[in-house]
Amino acid sequence: MPRRALSRASPRIAFGDVVINSTADARPLEPPHIDTGPAPRLRLREEASVLLDLPWELPLESWPPSLPFVDIAVGESRHLVLFLNIDGATYAVKEEPLEVARREFLVLRRLEDAALPAVEAVGLSESPERSTGIVATRFLASSIQVRRLLAKAPQAATWARERILDAMASLLVDLHRAGVFWGDGSLNNTLFRRDGDRLQAYLVDAETSELLPSLSDGQRLYDLDILLENVGFGLADLAAIGGRENGDDEAISAVGNLERRYKELWHELHDRPEVRMSDRHAVRARVRRLNELGFSVDEINLEPSDPTGSVRLSVVVAGRRFHSRELEERTGIVALENQARVLLNDLREYKAWIEWSENRTVSSRRANERWVQDVFRPTTARLAPVAVGGDLVQAYCDLLEHKWLLSEQVGRDVGLEAALSSYLALVGPA
Repeated sequence: MPRRALSRASPRIAFGDVVINSTADARPLEPPHIDTGPAPRLRLREEASVLLDLPWELPLESWPPSLPFVDIAVGESRHLVLFLNIDGATYAVKEEPLEVARREFLVLRRLEDAALPAVEAVGLSESPERSTGIVATRFLASSIQVRRLLAKAPQAATWARERILDAMASLLVDLHRAGVFWGDGSLNNTLFRRDGDRLQAYLVDAETSELLPSLSDGQRLYDLDILLENVGFGLADLAAIGGRENGDDEAISAVGNLERRYKELWHELHDRPEVRMSDRHAVRARVRRLNELGFSVDEINLEPSDPTGSVRLSVVVAGRRFHSRELEERTGIVALENQARVLLNDLREYKAWIEWSENRTVSSRRANERWVQDVFRPTTARLAPVAVGGDLVQAYCDLLEHKWLLSEQVGRDVGLEAALSSYLALVGPA
């Protein structure tokens, strides 16, 4: 994009925590008749410095059409949201009241610091004279809106709806554990990404969110009630748009399932069962169950509960990256949590297969190397032309799912090569 003067007076630009005075090209901004007014205070993260030339001093509705806008269908929003593609990356810009913009930028930065699933805030323009701010976020790559997920055949829509509920429950639990009150959780405020055989939900709107040291049970349940109401209305609306009968009944059932899943997961993370001090199996089973859910365990605490030797078992849970961390340590592959779980299972199956076929023991390190070099890399290279959004890890997970379906149909393992040929003939996932 050609460089353009932000205004005749250079604005203050903040990269990270350093504020500097910018220098700009002297060419007039298009359209020239618009009164730009005072220069805004602009905060840009270093990786988003390509956004420096945007006309931040203008109201968003006055940004010139010559900018590299892209048309992305989004759900309803209280405020104007536009999308631009600059240097191969897509960014969303949204104008809202100044204090709301400041709070949203801060919340999104905190979520990123805590490695929670949310869009990445990369810029904030503050215009006190208009009492507005513009928040810039990086568009979530390979993301899918709920309308696309549900606009499928009935059986696919059922599959998607169940995984949407799981993803929404997990997102709200993660936010509440981090002391984040969402305040307006809904399908419109959420994006989804394929994560292995599941979905990962991402917060994309933090206008009403608050950061607290911790949330009381009352605050959590109130936030959950807001989400349940919004999701219920959202699903009912989508069913009506799609002409599906019994849409209201489906929405009511879905809301009940979402509430149950949230409460079950919260209980799983915070349960303090009473066990015998000598029952090491109960301790290991508790840790294993949390690991299966993707959580790493930082601490195990055993507190005496009565003179008979019983103790209360509690755990301190870290982030949800148990499998992704293991996969990265073993292979160097960076993946989402459930993608990593799927790939680790494939890696274990491969190790067992080569030990059987070669009639000898193979070390885990050597099996890891051979799987990456002989299986994963060659396969993903062939999958690259059909990988949705360029996500090669998800494409490999989709291929494994396709292989399983083909094997179920014929009652035997069809093998990776046959599955890959079939998958490529379909030009990707059905």
